[in-house]
Amino acid sequence: MSKELIINATDHETRVAFVENGILQELFIERPAECDIASNIYKGRVVRVLPGMQAAFVDIGLDQAAFIYVTDVLNNYQEFEQLMQLSSEEDEDDLAKNDARERPPSLDQNFMIEELLHEGQEIMVQVSKAPIGNKGARITSRISLPGRLLVVMPTTEHIGISRRIEDDNERKRLKETLTAIRSENYGLIARTASEGISKEKLENELSFLVSLLDEIQKKNATAPVPSLLHKELNVTLRAVRDLFTREVDKLVIDQEFGYEEILRFLETFMPGLKNSVELYEDSEPIFDAYNLESEISRALKKKVWLKSGGYIVIEHTEALVAIDINTGRFVGKHNLEETIVKTNLEAVKEIAYQIRLRDIGGLIIIDFIDMEKRSNRDRVFNALKDALKKDRSKTNVVPMSELGLIEMTRKRTRETINRMLCEPCFYCEGEGYLQSKRTICYNIYRDIRRDSDEMMGKYITLKVYPSIADLLLGEEQGVIESLERWLKKEIIIRPDPQFHLEQYEIYEMHSK
Repeated sequence: MSKELIINATDHETRVAFVENGILQELFIERPAECDIASNIYKGRVVRVLPGMQAAFVDIGLDQAAFIYVTDVLNNYQEFEQLMQLSSEEDEDDLAKNDARERPPSLDQNFMIEELLHEGQEIMVQVSKAPIGNKGARITSRISLPGRLLVVMPTTEHIGISRRIEDDNERKRLKETLTAIRSENYGLIARTASEGISKEKLENELSFLVSLLDEIQKKNATAPVPSLLHKELNVTLRAVRDLFTREVDKLVIDQEFGYEEILRFLETFMPGLKNSVELYEDSEPIFDAYNLESEISRALKKKVWLKSGGYIVIEHTEALVAIDINTGRFVGKHNLEETIVKTNLEAVKEIAYQIRLRDIGGLIIIDFIDMEKRSNRDRVFNALKDALKKDRSKTNVVPMSELGLIEMTRKRTRETINRMLCEPCFYCEGEGYLQSKRTICYNIYRDIRRDSDEMMGKYITLKVYPSIADLLLGEEQGVIESLERWLKKEIIIRPDPQFHLEQYEIYEMHSK
């Protein structure tokens, strides 16, 4: 299986495509005007505490305040103890009686947000989810610094191994190595790329990350509020760090500056992969050369056709994403149940692919075509779970209900491709529908009747979109004739191609 990273870089936009066997699997887009702030670390100030929501708003220097939930505020005893000493006016005897001070906080101890944060308090936080739609950034005080091989977490002591490393002996080796090399009681996670890596290389990266963390903490001590303390890598270097492994055959980029930047990054962290980087210099745009533009366009459509003739429809709502499956032109060969099962199984692969490509997150409801046999419903459910295994984002799938619905969640950290590349229709204001032409004709009729007592002119002029004028002078001519009889006035219709379909103007004239 061939894997490639294709990067189209310009001054105004960078696009990174992760391609498997010639098929676009993931797409990452970054624009300077809409820069992704996920994983950035800030020094912020609490501006509002919401006990009813068990959350707080924090000013981190963005247009919109970020929000933090109580479970993301603290996770170690030392920090909690320092906070209690700073924020309470009780004396030492009273503090000693506080049950919360006698044991480390944990998620089952039900700390209240108002006990941990107060307005005006300064706090170091990291963005766990970038702003999405009209929601501000979600932040956490559980700082984590990802490297190529390791993730360092200064607010916990946990040591973890990537679930994608399946060999038990290697998992054991990595855990023993991380336990041996850590000098501070920091939490560590061995990333997938750490598999087979020597102790020396792991130790070198850990030293680099700890030094970086020290710099951030020193900056936090003196920086004004709000301040950016640490900026995450740009989308190109993030892709190199997180996706460019020995399993990826090559990385191709069409910008010389970006090419040199990648080589410098690899020289520091992965010198063995430098020979796998190519500078694309052909005249044909790089995404056209790799046939990626058509897949991107397809990922923006609501309806996605299946090879059999069936199709799926993907609808984004405020609370969830609904996916519907239809047989479409596919009629099958033997019986209805077999036709439905084949359509559902084909849809499963496409749904898993589209969810990953579009980076759809949050709650997802999939409405499969009804199947009579429980065994077939289980078969489709298991096929969906298998298809989602390639997804790097965490998913949770609930078995299919009797109504043929599957509920699932997928971790969301940024905007979907649809939200990044599209905006609500200014015609329908994002509703997805326009009023029908006939409905508009009847609205005009009612508006004229409603205001007829105030119309003193000899003539009434109606300015409308051309197709509405055609309808009023054709099939719906009776509407105009009825109004003329009622008003005892002539109605003059004037088409205006500059008008919106639903726009019309009614005004009086004393002469033509």
